[in-house]
Amino acid sequence: MALVESPSHTYEKNVISPPREKLEHEFPEGGLQAWLTVIGGWMVVFCTFGAIQSFGVYQDYYSRVSLSEKSPSDISWIGSVQIFFLFAGGIISGKLFDDGYFKQLLFVGSLIYLISSFLLSLAEPHHYYQNFLAQGVGIGLGMGIVFLPTLSVTAHYFKKKRGLVMGIILSGSSVGAVVYPIMINHLFNGPTGFAWGVRAVSFLDLGFLITANLIMKTRLAPRRTDPHAGPINLRGILTDIPFWVALFGTVVCHPLFFYIQTFAVKHDLATFLQTYALSILNAAGFFGRTLPMFISDMYGPFNVIIPVTFISGCMVFAFLGATSVGGMLAFAIIYGFFSGGFVSVSAPVAASFSYNVGEVGTRIGLMTFVCSFGLLTGNPISGAILDPPRYNWVKPVVFSAVTVLAGTLFLLLARQMQVKRKGTEWI
Repeated sequence: MALVESPSHTYEKNVISPPREKLEHEFPEGGLQAWLTVIGGWMVVFCTFGAIQSFGVYQDYYSRVSLSEKSPSDISWIGSVQIFFLFAGGIISGKLFDDGYFKQLLFVGSLIYLISSFLLSLAEPHHYYQNFLAQGVGIGLGMGIVFLPTLSVTAHYFKKKRGLVMGIILSGSSVGAVVYPIMINHLFNGPTGFAWGVRAVSFLDLGFLITANLIMKTRLAPRRTDPHAGPINLRGILTDIPFWVALFGTVVCHPLFFYIQTFAVKHDLATFLQTYALSILNAAGFFGRTLPMFISDMYGPFNVIIPVTFISGCMVFAFLGATSVGGMLAFAIIYGFFSGGFVSVSAPVAASFSYNVGEVGTRIGLMTFVCSFGLLTGNPISGAILDPPRYNWVKPVVFSAVTVLAGTLFLLLARQMQVKRKGTEWI
């Protein structure tokens, strides 16, 4: 606070601390520590979002072997609760990240994740609650603590390249979503079996998460230790109507990746597709998570997320025709690319509403929190209306496609509101 004199009176003027102001407005856009943080972030996303996208393999294995007495909807609750905690955890971890607790979040979340992962290997067949608690709740909580801070920390180092860098980090989920299904399929269905298969995956996660903890660092001083840093305008965020319209657009988009492998098995597609369909879809998602982010840096995240979400919704309808080798390959590649684009650009869309870098974690945290409720309910609803053992695929496909297209309309409305606010089409 500084005193400013005028001819008639003396008054106080708010002055932001010059060092912090300089740091917040001058981004290195690179450097050794910046890229080490990106590499560490890639590893964390590989182990979290990449692992979750392999749940389709668990869904198929549980329904055929260890939890065969349970319905697809019951089994999908394990994955849905896991992904719920991954995203819902952002409401807490985002605020704690903005307050400067990045290293503590990364360590505690990694510890919970790894302990729960090894506990999953001890789950006994036909003991549903053990899988639910270890995989759904335990691993999900660990993921939720580390995921959002990993995305948010890049905002400390990059501004012009922020979208591209976030895309690079999120591409870790695509690589993980390729590696995990192949690895798990071969381990679970081979001589290794479930228990040691889960342990092998856990040791892979252990190596990546230890490395990430060692190399990732923040750049800006914590807001809680800076007397000149004002509090986050939470009321302004909560009353930001365009922001909430955009968030609602993301919450209603329900993916189908839990059921890709089950679909291939039930339609008796070629054996390699039964094993690799999910990995092929996620491999296409690698390019979907990077190329759209590069384009979003040039033309704005809203101008990218709307078309990729619309095409994703249309492609869900095409899932019904993926009953041949060629059809499944075409669907997996095209849907994988565009759905990957939706996932990656969602975070920059939320961040684009921020008035300063200190709001980024909170904004993305709210986005992931709101999204988590759609992800929690979407797959169990699809599993319930799938109507096993008849497996009527039309109902879940139409449900998923309609919700994604409805989400596109809300994103389009939010974009128009932002265009009026900012006075530019490039948002």
